[in-house]
Amino acid sequence: MAATVAATMTVADETAEASTMTPEQLVEEVRDGGHVIFIRHVRTEKDYADQVNAVMGDCSTQRTLSEEGWRDARVIGDAFAELQIPVGDVISSQYCRAWQTADLVFGGYEKTADLNFEPAESYTDAQTAAMRDRVTPHLSKVPTAGVNTILVGHDDPFEAATGIYPEPMGVTFVIRPLGNEGFEVLGSIAPEDWPSLTD
Repeated sequence: MAATVAATMTVADETAEASTMTPEQLVEEVRDGGHVIFIRHVRTEKDYADQVNAVMGDCSTQRTLSEEGWRDARVIGDAFAELQIPVGDVISSQYCRAWQTADLVFGGYEKTADLNFEPAESYTDAQTAAMRDRVTPHLSKVPTAGVNTILVGHDDPFEAATGIYPEPMGVTFVIRPLGNEGFEVLGSIAPEDWPSLTD
């Protein structure tokens, strides 16, 4: 089973504090709703910085999901259904691999540029701050009672907001939103962990 990672993040001081929650504990956390669940898109055919030249709305300019990625998405979607994890809004970046992941897992989504990359391979401090400032409100916003908000996005914007690099592709993070006080990252579930959670 993959190692989990957790951190307490605050908008004011941007500090991270290590903690641990198992995938089983994370599933219990989200069953009553009230959380933000961040999923990095599932596996792609190649891994490269397509954000430099990617055109939104044109999947031919972007990385594409691999056959393994499609399978991972199906496994995650089946697990959410079998474990009865309540889903509210499903929000994806504008990149094809993200909204395709959202569609395969949940059957629907809305897109936002807030979860997109900055168009660079190496980011300036200002670009990292811009990604952080766009993503943080989504991680901090408390969802409608009884459901979880789903975010489907990417490694660099998530790292900019949390200080945590989300790997592998398809990893799921469970986050407790704290409104104006920021958010708490409770831990992560790797794609390969989901089948054992439904046994």
